[in-house]
Amino acid sequence: ERFGLNPQDVLDNVAVARAYNSDHQTKLLLSAAAMMAEQRYALLVVDSATALYRTDYSGRGELSVRQMHLAKFLRMLQRIADEFAVAVVITNQVVAQVDGAALFAADPKKPIGGHIMAHASTTRLYLRKGKGDARICKVYDSPCLPEADAQFTIQADGIGDGDC
Repeated sequence: ERFGLNPQDVLDNVAVARAYNSDHQTKLLLSAAAMMAEQRYALLVVDSATALYRTDYSGRGELSVRQMHLAKFLRMLQRIADEFAVAVVITNQVVAQVDGAALFAADPKKPIGGHIMAHASTTRLYLRKGKGDARICKVYDSPCLPEADAQFTIQADGIGDGDC
């Protein structure tokens, strides 16, 4: 409504799926590619890309297998982005660092997925809560954007600027 669009028409142009394990997540990506071959899409969002990997693969003994499976999934995302000219947005989880380096870090949290997630991403953003209703988005790593922070709010009618 904010942009003069009919909400139902907008929702009719959105496809949603929920994965229940990392193999299912990969199969859903194949299904998404098939849908994109039939119809034009502009955006693919994978919410919490690493969450299922954290539950499907546990401990250091399975770390190598987990990272290889995750790398394959991320390569598939890249291929879909290239082949169908869609933007891909991946959300990820963070974990608290518990080693000695965390004592000296301003923010002791680091993203899950390690170097594989970092190298598969073109631009990485770090979102955190600010004061009151404000949120802060930091450009963490990007080949074309300088490192910077931007404040915003989430409002009933959408995203607002940082003038809280």
